[in-house]
Amino acid sequence: MYTVRMLETVALKWITFDPAIALGVFVSYALIDALYAKWTHEITRFDEWRSATTGGIMHVLIAFGVLNYTGNFLYVVPLVAGSWLGTFFYVRRKRLCKEMKK
Repeated sequence: MYTVRMLETVALKWITFDPAIALGVFVSYALIDALYAKWTHEITRFDEWRSATTGGIMHVLIAFGVLNYTGNFLYVVPLVAGSWLGTFFYVRRKRLCKEMKK
């Protein structure tokens, strides 16, 4: 019985799932995680202007994601994918830049 209700819930959420919003959530969270890595870097450098600005931008993007995935839990999937990708590519770019300077 629980499985049937869960499938019905997913089916109802799938009807309201918008690929454009999913793409927006994906891109937002890719940016959020890249910005989070940048924010951490700026904090360790004690750059108050850049870290504060980066933090503010992150929270605007986070609000967009939260407002969407609280209404439809299916948006968590592009959120996680974007989050992973944003961190991966930011750290890879920083590592490659560091290696090129050696």
